Amino acid sequence: MLAFILRRLIQAVIVMVTVAFISFMLFQYVGDPVVFLLGQDATPEQIRELRAGLGLDKPFFVQFGHFLVNAAQGEFGLSLRQGAKVSRLIAERFPATLELSLVAAFLALAMGVPMGVYAALKRGSFTSQALMTLSLLGVSLPTFVIGILLILVFSVTLGWFPSFGRGEVVQMGWWSSGLLTAKGWHHITLPAITLAIFQLTLIMRLVRAEMLEVLRTDYIKFARARGLSDRTIHFGHALKNTLVPVMTITGLQLGGLIAFAIITETVFQWPGMGLLFIQAVTFADIPVMAAYLCLIALIFVVINLVVDLLYFAVDPRLRVGKAGGH
Repeated sequence: MLAFILRRLIQAVIVMVTVAFISFMLFQYVGDPVVFLLGQDATPEQIRELRAGLGLDKPFFVQFGHFLVNAAQGEFGLSLRQGAKVSRLIAERFPATLELSLVAAFLALAMGVPMGVYAALKRGSFTSQALMTLSLLGVSLPTFVIGILLILVFSVTLGWFPSFGRGEVVQMGWWSSGLLTAKGWHHITLPAITLAIFQLTLIMRLVRAEMLEVLRTDYIKFARARGLSDRTIHFGHALKNTLVPVMTITGLQLGGLIAFAIITETVFQWPGMGLLFIQAVTFADIPVMAAYLCLIALIFVVINLVVDLLYFAVDPRLRVGKAGGH
């Protein structure tokens, strides 16, 4: 177990250093931060002084070393567009993105798993076929189209939900939460549904496929031969083994929700990191872009590590395989 964790940690460090290098290259090849800060009318003396002050006159690997040290401390300099510390901008926007992603993930799991189980157990019924047809639409339709349709129906036509913003939030230190207010839930409903639909349909189809595969295995046939009830077989044996690969995919999808909430946040003007990143790309705000890439990579690495450990703990075949290998 310890060797397994060490290998995963080494892989995580390698991934983070690679992403940090890619982020650092943005400073080298995507515009000149000195020009952004001083403007086009700066004199050569002013440019030289600022480059020396920012350490841009030092060798490449010295600059990269300084970037790594600062990134490890969560420091990415100042935003070229807003003039504020990037770490403060990220800290202000991160709670909104995390809450949106967690609500969307909860919706996807709470609805996707039961729907997938039902579609597998009742695969010949009309309802099951209808669910599979709807799942194709959920997988095929782009996120921005789903968001616009929901706004058109539930905001413009029916007037049930607001079409933009986060609503009323409660400030708890540096963390802000909209989940503690009624208006916050009112505003998060449509964005969360928009973000959850693709994940929901993916989980439903995955659960259905895995459930059908498990139901064909020998130990399920043996359980039926022993006279166990369908409820015990389906939910006590088949579902438990079905959820092992689903857990892996779901963990990675949570990272995907956080990383790819950009479109949803743009459509609903949700004040999260995705909207901040879009604005940074529009204005070539390189420090914000670099910080966003590093943070998303860290989220993926942490979630992947947690999922691997859970997978190792849940699936006894992995522990037996490791023991046999040693």
